[in-house]
Amino acid sequence: MFFDSHAHLNFKAFDNDYLKIIKNCLDKNLWLVNVGSRYADSEQAVAIAENYEKGVWAAVGLHPTSAEDENFVYQKYLTLAKNSDKVAAIGETGLDYYRVKNPESRIRQKKLFLEHLRLAREINKPLIIHCREAHDDLIEILNSKFHVLNSKLNGVIHCFSGNRQQAKQYLELGFFIGFTGIITYSSEYDEIIKNLPLEKILIETDCPYLAPVPRRGQRNEPAYITYTAQKIASLRGLSLEKTAKQTADNALNLFQILL
Repeated sequence: MFFDSHAHLNFKAFDNDYLKIIKNCLDKNLWLVNVGSRYADSEQAVAIAENYEKGVWAAVGLHPTSAEDENFVYQKYLTLAKNSDKVAAIGETGLDYYRVKNPESRIRQKKLFLEHLRLAREINKPLIIHCREAHDDLIEILNSKFHVLNSKLNGVIHCFSGNRQQAKQYLELGFFIGFTGIITYSSEYDEIIKNLPLEKILIETDCPYLAPVPRRGQRNEPAYITYTAQKIASLRGLSLEKTAKQTADNALNLFQILL
């Protein structure tokens, strides 16, 4: 069994064939979570998931960069998340400073992230956190809010792009670390992957983006999760089967999904 913990089959890139792709996934015992980046595609993720008894779930949230052109209406997202038992997580949410240099925009992102923390806490769901060039600020928020509020929240740092020390800090907060096809592009994350507890690693495609080698440059899809799993297996001296099973078990545990 494989589990793609972060897919976007609810995006326009898959409008013409997401049903076929999902069928192929389920036929191969590959389960997944479709993740929202704004209200409309969060709603679509839920609608897709509700067509399947098992194997397909949804996450709802407003991506930090989407907040530039969409207001976060807490009650709308709360209603969407509460009204379906197919919602496995809140997200993706977080901080993205890659193209955002304006201090006011960064402050807005932080406020939006805090609203997602409140939402996740209210409905007792894990967080799917996006973080790009903002790890220190994100860790500062998580440290202050999680400990002060004595929160039991957890989640995954999706598409991890930080360093070894930051990975350690996320683990101390109880978070999982998610790896995409980026880890197949170079050896940059090899030492981090070798040293993380396997029971805290998730694998994900972030499809349609970030297709792993040897599919780099193509439209990514859940089936390509095997390449990311194989890279982790090779680095840790494990079989592909053991790596797939453990990372799938990790996802089931985080998202509170029963087999």
